[in-house]
Amino acid sequence: MDADWTTFAGIALGIGLAAATGFRVFLPLLIAGLAAHFGHLPLSEHFEWLGSTPALIMLGTAAAAEIVAYYIPGVDHALDVIAGPAALVAGAVASAAVMTDLPPGVLWPVAIIGGGGIAGLAKGSTALVRAKSGVMTGGLANPVVSTAETVGATGITLFALALPILALVVIVALLVWLVRRARRLFAGRGRAAAAGTVPLEPKR
Repeated sequence: MDADWTTFAGIALGIGLAAATGFRVFLPLLIAGLAAHFGHLPLSEHFEWLGSTPALIMLGTAAAAEIVAYYIPGVDHALDVIAGPAALVAGAVASAAVMTDLPPGVLWPVAIIGGGGIAGLAKGSTALVRAKSGVMTGGLANPVVSTAETVGATGITLFALALPILALVVIVALLVWLVRRARRLFAGRGRAAAAGTVPLEPKR
């Protein structure tokens, strides 16, 4: 029973870290690597490199560059395009790195489908929110969105490390809200575009 509970907690942790990479690609990996480096987080076989000093330096540099770049107008939208595939990879890696109790035959399908899938879902939802924010405010609110994403990535990662199962419940609820919000924004944009294409009746 304890083993089953530990395995489930590892899966929940992996999914939590993967969701965080949907907000920022490198920051959750950096935090997980630091936790592993200082002995607070066991890593799966072949993923011990994540806690090494060279990896932490590279992840720290990449995380800082990513955070700063999202505050540059125009670059933030370009990053959303690039970060989509990157988030899928980062989500799968983050999940696989911490699911220490799963055999390889189970680990990779769960990491790729579960971790990569939830990372892609989070990234897609935040990208839609950013796009709508840019249209509605002329880009003025995008720094606020960027700050919220960075805070969200940090908070979700720390929450998942501390209370992985509870974090999983909160993450699922958050993603459901994000998806619904993104769908409403997208639907509203579609209705507005459709309304703009309807020709006006000539006055008689």
